[in-house]
Parts: sequence; C-alpha cells; structure tokens
Amino acid sequence: MTRRTLLYWGMAHCSVIGLAAAAAGSRAATPAGAVVLVVGDSLSAEYGLPRGAGWVALLQQRLQAQMPGVQVVNASISGDTTSGGRSRLPALLKQHRPTHVIIELGGNDALRGLPLKMTADNLRTMTRAAKATGARVLITGMQVPPNYGKRYADDFAAVFGTVAREEQVVLVPFLLAGVADGPDADRLFQPDRIHPTAEAHPRILDNVWPALRPMLAG
Repeated sequence: MTRRTLLYWGMAHCSVIGLAAAAAGSRAATPAGAVVLVVGDSLSAEYGLPRGAGWVALLQQRLQAQMPGVQVVNASISGDTTSGGRSRLPALLKQHRPTHVIIELGGNDALRGLPLKMTADNLRTMTRAAKATGARVLITGMQVPPNYGKRYADDFAAVFGTVAREEQVVLVPFLLAGVADGPDADRLFQPDRIHPTAEAHPRILDNVWPALRPMLAG
C-alpha cells in the first residue's frame, strides 16, 4: 500500500452480512481436510510485524484450539491488487484445493486510482473461480480515506457488498473496523500510519471470525 494514512478511513459497522455472530469459545466439528486459503495484500502478509503476529497466523492458532484439523494457507503479498490476485488464484486453487477462500484485496486498487469497475470485475472473477472448485468464499470489505471524496469513498465501499450479494457469498463489511475508525487508531498503526501494529491484529481477526466460523462449522 502507498504512504497514505488509514487513520481517517470512514466509519463502517463490523456486523457480518447474512450471518449471526457465533460464540467463539466452543469447539465445533469441521469437514475433514478443510483448507482456508487467504488471498490478500500487506494487511494479511504480516508487513512490519514479527512472524506469527498477523491475523492470519492468529486465525491458524484459534482454529487449532477450536476446530482442529483445519489448515490455513496464507497466499498474501504486500502491495497486491485485485488484478494480481485474479492472476494468481487459478494456480493457488489447483495447488492447495481449498475448501474456503478469503479474498482480502482491493485497498491498493483504490490507492492507485484504478477503475472501480475493474476492481468489481476482478473480485467477481475470483469469487466465481473459487466457487467453481466447490470452495466457499468470504470477501473482506475495505474503505478509503475521505480525501478521495465522499462519492468515490461510498462507491468504493459498495463494491464489496455488491459483489458479495450478487455472488451470494459472505461479506465482512470493513476489515479494519475498530482499528482504523476507533479511538485507539493512533496507537494501533505502525509509524507509517498505514499498517496496523501487532496489537491491532487480534481485533482484525475478531472481525473475520464471526463470519468464517459458521462457514467452517456448517
């Protein structure tokens, strides 16, 4: 991601579209051989963090405790866009044969000023490719700083929900809810004011978990 602050990213509720939050304390039966593939950018690639401190690594730890047997594959690359994810995904699907795919891409598209239609088309293509293999898909939404203008910010935020609704997949409205828009934003970002600190990543996981857990348990 470029050197632009995330600290003023728009407010977004962190409720999960279409799913009720599940209790995190209980163990649950999971499909044998379940594999969760995460295709993301620096927010998922542990940029500037100690190894194992990012939300994806924390997800693997939580799954080991609550849903033993689920494997997590982190295929995230710092700076990646939806175009990059779209080009990489077919090989990833073939190699890892995931049962669940988390798409965490789009923020860099906006920061680079890429057309919203391109972002939507890429997200849609990735979602359909994953679904074609039988995988269940979760899309994480993103917001842009208000200096992009309210209309653009609203239109960009709507892209994720539109694709999720059209493709009938699960949406986390804002991956950084409670981090970028919370009272502790100054403390929860690294000095570049772009990437969350290790302290913020449990909160990021808590945004994803209520959506992912029922998908796995179901």
